[in-house]
Amino acid sequence: MRNKKIIIRILTVVVSALLIFAGYIYIVGGSTIFKGNMEGETVRARVIRVTEVSSQNVNGESEILTVHFKAQALNTDRRGKTLDVIQEIDKSYAFSPKQVEQNDKILIESYTEGGETLYYFGDYVRITPLIWLLAVFCVLIVVFSKMQGLKTVISLGFTCISVFCVLIPAILNGHNIYLWSIIVCIYITVMTLCIISGYNMKSLCAGIGCVCGVMCAGLVVLVTDKFLNMTGLLEEESVYLYQLYPDNPINLKAVIFAMIIVGALGAVMDVSMSISSSLYELRTKSPDIRPSELMKSGFTIGRDMMGTMANTLVLAYIGSSLTSVLLLVSYNANLEQVINKEMIIAEILQALAGSMGMLLTLPLTSAVCAAMYYKNSPKRGDGNAAC
Repeated sequence: MRNKKIIIRILTVVVSALLIFAGYIYIVGGSTIFKGNMEGETVRARVIRVTEVSSQNVNGESEILTVHFKAQALNTDRRGKTLDVIQEIDKSYAFSPKQVEQNDKILIESYTEGGETLYYFGDYVRITPLIWLLAVFCVLIVVFSKMQGLKTVISLGFTCISVFCVLIPAILNGHNIYLWSIIVCIYITVMTLCIISGYNMKSLCAGIGCVCGVMCAGLVVLVTDKFLNMTGLLEEESVYLYQLYPDNPINLKAVIFAMIIVGALGAVMDVSMSISSSLYELRTKSPDIRPSELMKSGFTIGRDMMGTMANTLVLAYIGSSLTSVLLLVSYNANLEQVINKEMIIAEILQALAGSMGMLLTLPLTSAVCAAMYYKNSPKRGDGNAAC
């Protein structure tokens, strides 16, 4: 029996990976997404030593600091070579990067001028500390939750990969954003529940409730869009995104739809699985409980969850846009003008649509559980039987 569970888990992971790979191949095809098509080349390097530092005044207003240094390339075909690099620092700019020091890990931009390759400081390497932090996070999950933690890490990895390797390329390659955002959400739901909880009645009920709740959130977005008269131009990045393909511009309103349902998915899945698991345990402990009573219990459990989960969504969206809100408030004394800004409306819509999706998930999941558990009469332990 144990060997069968292990085989099912492995097959689930393999199938999940194959689905992502197939989606990526279908969407990306021969395009250049993630392959790099910018002029010049980015090289990761380590600073060996600073050779010269000079400064000059520009129009008597700003000081430009020019730093010449040697750096050893750590990747590309220049790996191991020593490069002469230039860093220019504008002292008048408050957020100029600090001057490079020995052993700093940096990114270098290469440019070709008159047949000669020049190397300039691009930025400091910041991804390495994040990788270490991610590794610590994964280790802590596995240490505290053991096998369940390992399954959580695997499902989280597939979730991130599906967004970056399927949904984002689908948007940039001109595919139907509404369709592919729904497909990715369904994939994430099914994959996560199957890997974490297994192929059982709890996962099935939670999956049905989650997908219905997310679709309700999406429907709220589509309906309210008719009244909000939104253009999709939320910020400066939206303009650049719209101008990427002048002949076939990206549907920015569809991007908002994708942004909202993907953002709400995690919270909705959490609610649906909690309800499904709670009602399954209640049904197991009280086999004679009627479907109506089981559904009523689901509503009672859901009411206690809804307050904190709604706060979770609202605070997450407020926190993510706090800088923009501060800037808008400082330039607009009128509160109505601030709230009426499209980027603020989009954040409010995210919070409200996500919360409504969670709210509707509660009765939907409870109803599905009441019907499915009553028909199948679960026995103790069956809910975790498969994988």
